[in-house]
Amino acid sequence: MSDREFVWAALPVPALLVDDADRIWDINPAAETFLNASAKSMRGVPVWDKITVDAPLEEALLRARTRGTPLFVNDADIGTGEGPPIQGNLQIAPLSDLPGKMLILITSRELAGRLTRSQGGKSSVKSAIGMAEMLAHEIKNPLAGITGAAQLLSMSLAPEDLELTDLIVEESRRIVKLLEQVEQFGNLSRPQKRPVNLHDVLDRARRSAAVGFGAHMTIVEDYDPSLPMAEGDADQLLQVMLNLLKNASEASEKGGRISLRTFYDHSFRMRRPDGTGQPLPLQIEVRDDGPGLPQDIKGDVFDPFVSGRENGTGLGLALVSKIISDHDGLIAVDSVPGQTVFRISLPRLPKEAEAKLKETR
Repeated sequence: MSDREFVWAALPVPALLVDDADRIWDINPAAETFLNASAKSMRGVPVWDKITVDAPLEEALLRARTRGTPLFVNDADIGTGEGPPIQGNLQIAPLSDLPGKMLILITSRELAGRLTRSQGGKSSVKSAIGMAEMLAHEIKNPLAGITGAAQLLSMSLAPEDLELTDLIVEESRRIVKLLEQVEQFGNLSRPQKRPVNLHDVLDRARRSAAVGFGAHMTIVEDYDPSLPMAEGDADQLLQVMLNLLKNASEASEKGGRISLRTFYDHSFRMRRPDGTGQPLPLQIEVRDDGPGLPQDIKGDVFDPFVSGRENGTGLGLALVSKIISDHDGLIAVDSVPGQTVFRISLPRLPKEAEAKLKETR
């Protein structure tokens, strides 16, 4: 493989070469995944038959080709006709050593947004943990005294006055229960990472939901049977899936549909602080047809104590974010009325560990 071919194959974003008639000449592996088609099958196909963009590009592309100048299209809805479009940018540039040929790069805005939310979520979680450890200790002790005093007071009251002391006891116990959840959130241990079959985790979560909080929902599966093993803590990942399924079920109190989907995206990677890339090819999507997240909290749902429910603690999704972050992964949400999608991206089990696992079987 030549240096040019190596670079072409290694590009982490979909890249297409088109000829002077706007027909596809070649696509890289990331574009094969994006288009769900092989490079061989795409050769000679009109590019605008396979890619839809909410902007008139034919004339602009012709001008860029004629003048030999690059063309940038930002914040466009880019799709393939299969599934919802992504919001991203198009970069189109002529190739000086290939007259008439144009290079098209498709970059999704999702990854940058997910990285920003992930880093912000980490800081929020750390701050919340410190606050939780301090407040839980300071509040629980006085509450025990208040509860005991109310119970003693109730022994000398007339029956018609017991409602107030009962209310004090009930509310004190409710606050103690909330503080215990906060303490549990702060004391979550690091994941014990082992080889994990994500489909086993999803099946366990689905079965638990189907006989409990999600009994009124229809849960459908769309799994990639060839999905490789992950490296993680199966119990913590199960907690993540149960939280997401519970949120989806509570969003549709009268019944609805939850879709569990897995797929492999070899082009998806997160850049580490040292500049190296961390591949996150294992994708899990939890999709529901509920009313969607409230607009005022949509961008903050992974922050602690942010909840769209009247009696919600706002710790469920913050816990989910922390667990996925501890697994070196990313989580994002896309929500509109009638559809909410949580997407988790995780690293796969290292190939060396995968080979050892196969040897033991």
